[in-house]
Amino acid sequence: MGEHGQSIQLESQLQKLGVSTPIPDYGNARFLVNPIDIFRCYLTEIVDGLLQDFPAHPLFSRPVASGIHLQIFFAPEVLPQILLPYLLDQASSYGHDDTLGYHNTKDQVAGRKKVIVEFSSPNIAKEFHAGHLRSTIIGAYIANLYKSMGWDVVKMNYLGDWGKQFGLVAVGWKKFGSEDLIERDPLGHLLDVYIRINKLFQVEKAAIKAAKDRKEDTSQLESQGIHGERNAFFSRLEAREPEALALWKRFREISIQRYIGVYARLNIAFDIYSGESQVDPKTIDRVQSILTEKGVLQEDNNALIIDFKRYGSKGLDIAIVRNRQGTTTYLLRDVAAVIERAEKYHFDKMIYVVSSEQDVYLKRVFKTVELMGFVDLAKKLEHVNFGKVEGMSSRLGQVELLSGILDRCGDAMHSVMKKNEVKYQQVDDPQKISDTLGITAVMVQDMSGKRIHNYPFDIDRMMQPIGDTGPYLQFSHARLSSILRKCGYTRGDLVAADFSLLKEQHIIDTLRLLAQYPDVTHNAFQTLEPTTILTYLFKLNHMISSGYEVVRVIDIPEGPDVSRARAAYYECARQVLDNGLRLLGITPVER
Repeated sequence: MGEHGQSIQLESQLQKLGVSTPIPDYGNARFLVNPIDIFRCYLTEIVDGLLQDFPAHPLFSRPVASGIHLQIFFAPEVLPQILLPYLLDQASSYGHDDTLGYHNTKDQVAGRKKVIVEFSSPNIAKEFHAGHLRSTIIGAYIANLYKSMGWDVVKMNYLGDWGKQFGLVAVGWKKFGSEDLIERDPLGHLLDVYIRINKLFQVEKAAIKAAKDRKEDTSQLESQGIHGERNAFFSRLEAREPEALALWKRFREISIQRYIGVYARLNIAFDIYSGESQVDPKTIDRVQSILTEKGVLQEDNNALIIDFKRYGSKGLDIAIVRNRQGTTTYLLRDVAAVIERAEKYHFDKMIYVVSSEQDVYLKRVFKTVELMGFVDLAKKLEHVNFGKVEGMSSRLGQVELLSGILDRCGDAMHSVMKKNEVKYQQVDDPQKISDTLGITAVMVQDMSGKRIHNYPFDIDRMMQPIGDTGPYLQFSHARLSSILRKCGYTRGDLVAADFSLLKEQHIIDTLRLLAQYPDVTHNAFQTLEPTTILTYLFKLNHMISSGYEVVRVIDIPEGPDVSRARAAYYECARQVLDNGLRLLGITPVER
């Protein structure tokens, strides 16, 4: 049958379905080979009808038909007069939505919802590796995002300050510690001690692993040498022996004090410095008792375990809850921490910002809480994971403190700034600005892709002042700030400007983008992806930057009224850029 016959047959079938014929014409429609084109042809006809009947409205331009789509735009003469006063009024709160934080939006007396965001969480006296850096950057962003949406946010740094790893540091201190060196460089010396003792410990670990592979009993090997000393110190710590506690307390306080200063460089102030050590032994015993009563715990080679396969969680396998020496494990301490936090903070949600390498472990924590009978509590726990940073690994003997990572990036940015001698001389405090730009570069590179993706740590790439980089965002904010300084208008001048004078298409297109920012923040709140905000900011930046020559403010022939209106436009663009940067945890620079 030819095409003509096929068309007749198809139209006959459509008539039986109550569809009018002939089939309307629609561009390159090939409805004989693509059935969806049948629908497109009729939809185009409907759209044309809607276009003819669309009522005039002062907020919208006349719709434009584009095939099966009906494009509706804001009226360009009205948009500036609605959006700019709105933005100037809301200022730093533009993009926020306090209503999302209420238990009941219709009854604000019911109070706000509370979220605990646990992030960063480095180990005392050990390296601050790339995973901790990512957790710090992403966690701070999530905390800022929840706060902007009206939640009561508790920022918690849950330090790795307990366990056998601390016992290893104590053994290292006994062998390599120096009072003189720890006085001069506390964290640096503790890190050096850890590296040196861990190097010796790896030899013992290899011997124990080899023995296990040969199916030999390793209890004797584990009770001697560094391995034995480590376990013995941790047992003393769990028994709360004064000498062991004193050393632990000293190292913990040294680490926290140094971290506070470094976190300040990242605009982060934690509400709580908690840690495994802060979990009450009575709570740990209570967790173990409940798990025992419910038949969840099993004994295996003098250790207590949970076989998650018994509960349909095959991927979680078997986990040790108490070691054969009777000491606690991360799992037991972390489950007890969940119980204590629920009782103390009565949170609505608790978010763990931890590497994807811990996916299985955190599923075990959440499942254990559920097996205790706290099903509703387990539903409040959420793991926000992320991928690895490649090229910044913390290999044995090649580890780096967070302060060192930030210093390295700040120095690299300082070198970039010096290449432009004229602009460099205009900066009041180049050392401070280079530090801010270096930190921005690190943070933007980290947040440029989806959280779960790995990415290469590339200092040369991240420091570029052009392209989608942190310095590019900062330079754009500084340029907008410069325009507003040079024109000399007050806030009152901007608010009183005649926005009906803004008619340039470039301004209207940019305003449409500025109007989308609240939708962008709401979307980011659903996905917790920092790249959602960052991608928007880059798009906004490109839009603004492309119009500087078209939309001028100073000494323009159009006169002072247009100048004021344009200055208000640039101030609103700067404000949205400022809001987005601060939401990401970045301090915008003005020069």
